Amino acid sequence: MSDQPASPAPPDDDLRETVDLMGKLVARMSDRVDTQTKILNDLDGTVAEARSAAFTAAEQTDPEHYGQLVGETIDGKINDNLVRMGQMCVDLFNASNRAQDALKKAEEDRSVSIRQVWEREEKAKQLKSRLPWFGLGAVVLALAITLLLPRFLAGNASACAVLGASWTTTTTGVDACVFYRE
Repeated sequence: MSDQPASPAPPDDDLRETVDLMGKLVARMSDRVDTQTKILNDLDGTVAEARSAAFTAAEQTDPEHYGQLVGETIDGKINDNLVRMGQMCVDLFNASNRAQDALKKAEEDRSVSIRQVWEREEKAKQLKSRLPWFGLGAVVLALAITLLLPRFLAGNASACAVLGASWTTTTTGVDACVFYRE
């Protein structure tokens, strides 16, 4: 058997007390293990949240992802304004072209009007330069009529009657237009 002598058997009260103390110790250790298990579970949840936050932060600070978000924002919110501004530029360009065409037309009309006024002024200058000749012609015509008309009227029986005179034959046999006083 064994070379060591058998230990003396403890008294029953001491054994009970020792077993009781050991039971309390095991229960206390079990409570501590339960508390530490609960703390570890809470810590595991916190670590999972931290890991999720770290992935989210990494995703948000990723330049490619950030560029995509900026692009979506521009496409979603600014694109409509850019389209309207582009259309406004096209409309302004068209209006500018129409205004330029209208100004060209107005300039052409002005040139035509100025040319017409110039032509009229030239005609007026020509008329002014010819006016003395017209006056001279009128004077010559008036003189000729003054000298020749009475002779013509007096030499024709019908014209003599129109003047209110009488056509008679003189004693020498010459026809004459005569005015009688009453």
